[in-house]
Amino acid sequence: MPFIEIAFQAEVSRFEDQDFEELARRNCNEDPDNRSKKIEELRSMIYERGECNPRRIDDAYLLRFLRCRRFIPALAHKLMVRYEQFRRDYAYLYNCDAFGLQKVKNVYGGTLPESPRNGRIILMRFGRWDPDSVPITDVVRCALLMDEIAVLQPKLQILGVTIIVDLEGLGLRHLRHLTPTIAHQIVSLMGVSFPLTMHGLHIVNYSWFMNKFFYLFKQFIPKAVWSHLFFHADMASLHSHIDPEYLPPEYGGYSRHVITTEQWISKIDKYKDDFLVQELRNLGFTVTS
Repeated sequence: MPFIEIAFQAEVSRFEDQDFEELARRNCNEDPDNRSKKIEELRSMIYERGECNPRRIDDAYLLRFLRCRRFIPALAHKLMVRYEQFRRDYAYLYNCDAFGLQKVKNVYGGTLPESPRNGRIILMRFGRWDPDSVPITDVVRCALLMDEIAVLQPKLQILGVTIIVDLEGLGLRHLRHLTPTIAHQIVSLMGVSFPLTMHGLHIVNYSWFMNKFFYLFKQFIPKAVWSHLFFHADMASLHSHIDPEYLPPEYGGYSRHVITTEQWISKIDKYKDDFLVQELRNLGFTVTS
């Protein structure tokens, strides 16, 4: 089977690979000897503080929050509270046909395999979005679906993600659809309210025209994220943070496996199992088959 098919099968895997144990120790401060203790500490916080009512409290579920916050239960709990608040506030985002979101073409992409240093490289190219055929709510829903499926995979819980936001082609026809609510949702999905470690947020093809666009997002970006936010005037600057081996040719890289949104969703649909289907339905998504 070609590498790319194996990689897509792994997208729905929940296998805890022992080969990632050292990486989990380095990236997440995870120690197998006290893992159960930390999970129980987080579970106790949920009961004692009563600030959120998560739909799951099993070990695998709590582990994703601990990994994202270097196994500090108090920080993992704060993240969980924000995540649960997001789900309550924006429950309507889940009310859609999960695999019908292939219609959100060209906006998102990524490369495989993952970088040991940067995790998964995710591309967000909002200038390629066609607002006349796809409502902005579906653009947000597509990012939400990708996040919810990604956090199921232990490998990505450990490796994390690096996001490249490419603003080439972004114009008034796009900006007029952006509202404070949409900006808040997008920032939340970039790791602020989701249990995915974000190593860096890299902005390319930025210009003065985008100042208003950026200000809309700036108000929702926590101070802690600013140290991970980078603006690049050229590809050499981007390469100082991300090895070209993991970048598409359009960014001066030579990754052989550049994945589009449509390909990714189509393959997830192909390889989904009963657990994934039920998990998506429990979140509020519609899965027809």
